[in-house]
Amino acid sequence: MNQDKVKVLLQEALDENPSLFLIDLKFLANNKIKVIVDGDSGIPLSECVRISRNIEHNLDREEEDFSLEVTSPDISEPLKVQRQYNKNISRTLKVKTEEGEFQGILTEVTEEGILLTWKAREPKPVGKGKHTVEKQVNIPYSDIKEAKVKIIF
Repeated sequence: MNQDKVKVLLQEALDENPSLFLIDLKFLANNKIKVIVDGDSGIPLSECVRISRNIEHNLDREEEDFSLEVTSPDISEPLKVQRQYNKNISRTLKVKTEEGEFQGILTEVTEEGILLTWKAREPKPVGKGKHTVEKQVNIPYSDIKEAKVKIIF
């Protein structure tokens, strides 16, 4: 399987629609190609079909048989690229780091990392009882082991 040719064909297809971006490209056993793409505002099935056809119609099955799967990311999969974070601003994320786990609303995405905010109940500094405080944490991308969108029904 000519992996470089597949990469070029995939990039050509992505270049036709600048709102699309690659999340993962895998070359698996038995010449299986798996492409996971997303868009800044989601990806319609028609775009997956267009990308698949651009790759498939430019490869010769007589030369080498292959199977091709072009798909959007599974909601249960962790976020992998920065553009996925941009797409999920204002959604609740569960982020695992070396220091522990954080769960909060994704409020900001920068070149260096993300900002999560959440509300917590803490003891009052003076007197008895608790009060609600807003907490936030900046997490550099390099510290993120896994980040998933939390599905809330």
